[in-house]
Order: sequence, then structure tokens, then C-alpha cells
Amino acid sequence: MCGIVGFTGNHQAAPILLDGLSKLEYRGYDSAGLAVRDGEHLAQVVKAKGRLSNLSEKTDSGKALKGTCGIGHTRWATHGEPSQINAHPHVSGNCERSGSGTVESEVVGVHNGIIENYTELKEKLLKHGYTFYSDTDTEVVIKLVDYYYKKYNLGPIDAIAKTMVRVRGSYALELMFKDYPGEIWVARKDSPMIIGIADGETYVASDVPAILKYTRNVYYIGNLEFAKLVPGEAHFYDLNGDEIEKETTEIKWDAEAAEKAGFEHFMMKEIYEQPKAIRDTLNSVVKDGVIDFTDIDITEEEIKKYSQIYIVACGSAWHVGVEAQYVIEELAQIPVRVELASEFRYREMPLVKDGLVIVISQSGETADTLAAMRMAKDKGLATLAVVNVIGSSIAREADKVFYTLAGPEISVATTKGYSAQLAALDCIAVQFAKVKGLITDEQYSYYISELQTIPEKIEKILQDKERIQWFAAKYANAHDVFFVGRGVDYAVCLEGSLKLKEISYIHSEAYAAGELKHGTISLIEDNILVIGVLTQSKLYEKTVSNMMECKSRGAYLMGVTNYGNYEMEDKVDFTVYVPKVDEHFMGSLAVIPLQLLGYYVSVAKGLDVDKPRNLAKSVTVE
Repeated sequence: MCGIVGFTGNHQAAPILLDGLSKLEYRGYDSAGLAVRDGEHLAQVVKAKGRLSNLSEKTDSGKALKGTCGIGHTRWATHGEPSQINAHPHVSGNCERSGSGTVESEVVGVHNGIIENYTELKEKLLKHGYTFYSDTDTEVVIKLVDYYYKKYNLGPIDAIAKTMVRVRGSYALELMFKDYPGEIWVARKDSPMIIGIADGETYVASDVPAILKYTRNVYYIGNLEFAKLVPGEAHFYDLNGDEIEKETTEIKWDAEAAEKAGFEHFMMKEIYEQPKAIRDTLNSVVKDGVIDFTDIDITEEEIKKYSQIYIVACGSAWHVGVEAQYVIEELAQIPVRVELASEFRYREMPLVKDGLVIVISQSGETADTLAAMRMAKDKGLATLAVVNVIGSSIAREADKVFYTLAGPEISVATTKGYSAQLAALDCIAVQFAKVKGLITDEQYSYYISELQTIPEKIEKILQDKERIQWFAAKYANAHDVFFVGRGVDYAVCLEGSLKLKEISYIHSEAYAAGELKHGTISLIEDNILVIGVLTQSKLYEKTVSNMMECKSRGAYLMGVTNYGNYEMEDKVDFTVYVPKVDEHFMGSLAVIPLQLLGYYVSVAKGLDVDKPRNLAKSVTVE
């Protein structure tokens, strides 16, 4: 949520900042702004409500702002409505800066996160003569830095350290001081931030795509650390103001991976990238026909010891957990609890000491998931992170890490990230079953070979996407849609429903098919769309019966099932077939038509597929 960028070097900063912010639009925002300095000159601030294109127009694509040092921001409103006044950057001076102008203030800054004690800090600053022009918590923290900077007169290091000690909440903070031209100061607690250096120039951003164009060697600034950035250098400090050494991390993604590559939307590009994301993720652990967790650092002794698994995640990652629960419990015979991170972190529940907590997060920065993992570690449980971003907060803090190799995922609606996570959890299920002696060598080889067929089978499904496009256009004006399934199919329904509602704004719900008669069937009426997922042979007939109950009440039925179940066409109004794979792994195939359905409905309605309203790609605040 929100995006920050910064640059100091030899080139003009504003065009670079705008380009970086454009790469972060997927994070969600309602306004944007820049602050740029030209040597000893004071900073110029320009802000605009709405899309980044408004800011670009206002600055003539950045050409109107001269200077080689600057910071930029796309804001997601938390404190204060979306407006030009509340947009970042904010300044320490006692004047309103709602548009553009030269800033005479000592401190100019932008901020991602939430300052929890901003009311208390604001009251303190009011007593010391500060006034406020915005409703944001960010203005408060900028003025707090200014207060300490002036009170002690010891420079930025002292002022920032004192501010970090005083503030409660989460933040990725970028600051420029009037007395220190060419320098950007940054600080971090819980909110993501990366720093890159190349060719005597320094970049900072809240996410990798913003700087991939310029460098793939980055520093990850740690929690409760801050840094001074000058052209070609980064100097890091702890809360005591002592300088600390850091190593760079190489980002394996290339810049082209974060571009559309001829597709109309990132979402469709990423749907097509799923075979590669799954194949690469599988190949990272499958060596010579066996699953090798050496790089993840899970030993067979540890696997045998785990008596309980807790899967903790949010959104689509939680749906991965729901599906994995069925597979792990059946194959590995380990009890699994799937918990929403936002609930788990506040639960006063007894935890099994020999339990393993698996946290799933594409970005590795999901605030609730990170907090839940920290709670589990505090209680002495082992933690395994399934994440997509190397060096992310969750990856750095987890005991063990299983990296999904999906590459950068830009569209807010996850597709390849979800599929790569599911492949990772399936590998965990199979390996745990083997180590515990619950499957034979023949079954072990069979499951691995079945997983390896999934990429090519997804490619086959994508060849038939035009039928789904036709159907999506027919039902683009639906008001309510219900998804029903049992077992693994129910987990697929949860994800399919989310895909539809988040990018098409159609109300949709997913139900375990057996629950229809316990209230939900009262909502079924003429021509309402009911989508059934039927890939589990033991549950097939029961789910068909549930769908027939809906049809008898006037519903229009769509069925997703395996090739071979051709009698389905006599029962439902529209059928989508997917190839067969071992039924434990059918979710990886059955979800593809539902992703396509959500995409094509959104396109048919003329909506912004990649940046749906009110949503952010990475939820980095509570």
C-alpha cells in the first residue's frame, strides 16, 4: 500500500521518480507528489489528486522540476481523505502546501505506514508552536523530526534516531533536510524499503519493480534502522546512531519481467506466466526425481517431529492454505489448522510446541502475516515462510524459507503468485508424507511426476480461453454469483469467487456445496449464476446433486470439471473442461478458468483490471 521512490545522482530526478512511481501503481493510491532539490536551492513540491498522470501533466513529465535529488510518493489514504492537501510530500513549515511551490521548511518528507500515536505527538507539537495544514499522520512525523533537529542541533542522525524511538507504528520514511543538499535520509520499521546503487547514483523505493530498470543490486534496510543516501553511496545506522555494515542482495528478476510484453494487462500476462512460475518453483526443490529441501534447511528429523501444522496467511494466500490443508492431512496425516493472519495474531489459543507455522505471503511484507509469524516465534514455534521476494521482511525473519520463483507480480489480483505457492505447499505435503513413511517409493515418484505435468496442462487450458471470454461477456452484468464445491474444489471456489469480486465488482460468494441447504439456497432465483467446481471423483455426484437443487430454482449453471465427465453437459448450461492430474493437485488446473472468467468479465465491463478500486497489491499496514 502506497509507494515511495527516491533518487540522488547526476541525472534529473523528477523523470526518474515519475517512472519509479509508475512501476508502483499496482500498490494502490489516490494521490501522488514529488519534492525535488537542485543543489543548494530549496525543494520544490508538486502534488496532485488522482492518477499519476495528473502529476505527470502538472510537471510536464518531470521536466518542469529541475534538480538531481528528490523523493516521490503515491498515497493510499489512511488518516485524512484523498486530497491534494493530504497528498505527500509533507513539510515541516507552518504553512499549507496543497499544490506546487518552493519549500522553505527545514524538512520535507514522505511516509508509508501508520503512526499509531500521532494524536499524542500532534498535541506535543502544538504546545511547541507547530500548526498543521493536513489531516495526515505523516505531517506529524515530519514535524517531529524538525522539532528534534532544531531542539538539539546535532544533525539528521540524532533527529531521526530520537524520532524513531518516540514514534509507535509502522513506517518507511524518506526525508530531505534544507541544510544537506544532495542527501536523502530514510528510516524503516515494518514497512518495506529497498536501496539500490549503480553508476554513482542511488535509488530508493518501497518495492523492486521501481528500480529494476537501473540496478539489480540492492540493500534491504533492516527494522529500526535508518540511512543516509548520497550519489553512489548508502550509509546505514542503528538507533544508537552507530554506523553498521550491510551486504547487497542481487535481484534475479530482470526489468522485462516487470513489463507487459505485448499483453493488454499485467493480469493476462501473469496468467500466461503460470506454467513457468510453477515449473521454476518445482525445479528449485525437485532434483533427480526427488524433493530436496536442503536449501530450505528442513531436515527429516524435524519433519518427523512436527505434530501439528498451522498455515497462516491473508487473502489468496489463505486460500492456498485451505487447499493445502486437504492435501497435507490426507497424504502426510498431520493435523492442519488454517488461520487468517489478522485473526491468528490476536488469538489467545494454545499452540502445540512441536507445531510448524507456515506463513504464506507473495510480497513477504504482509503486515498481519509478519506480525503473526513474530508471535509464533515468540512462543517458541518453528516457522517456515513461503514467499516470492528475496530479502523481504518475512523471508529475513523466518526460521526457514521456501522461495516461490514466480518473478515480479504486478497485477493486484494474484494469479501466478497463487499458483506458485500452491505448488510449494504440494511439495511440502508429498515430502512430509514420504519422510513419515506414509507413501511408498512408487507413490512418491508418481506424485512428483504428476506435479511436473501441471505446467503443460495449464498451457492446454489457456488454448481454450475464447470460450470463457464469450461466456464472460454474456454474464458481465450479473449482480450475484455463487461458487460451490467440496473438498479441494471448495478451496478453488474461494479463490475463483475472490478473483471475480475483486476485479469485476460483482458480488460473489463461495460455499461448501453441502452448506447450500443451510440457508444459502434461499438466495437462489431465476437466472442467477451458480458455478460448480467438480474435479473430486468421490464428491462429484454429491456436488452435482447440490447444483441440480439450484437449477430447479431457476439458476443458470456453469460447471468446471475434468475431461471425461461429458455427462456434465446434460446437467449444466455451460461446461469448462480441464485436463486430469492426480486429484490432490486438481486445484492448480481448476483455478485457471476461474481466473480467466474474472479477467474477461472485468474487461467486458471496461474496468481497470490491474488496479481495481480500493485495493492494494501488498497490504503493509494493519
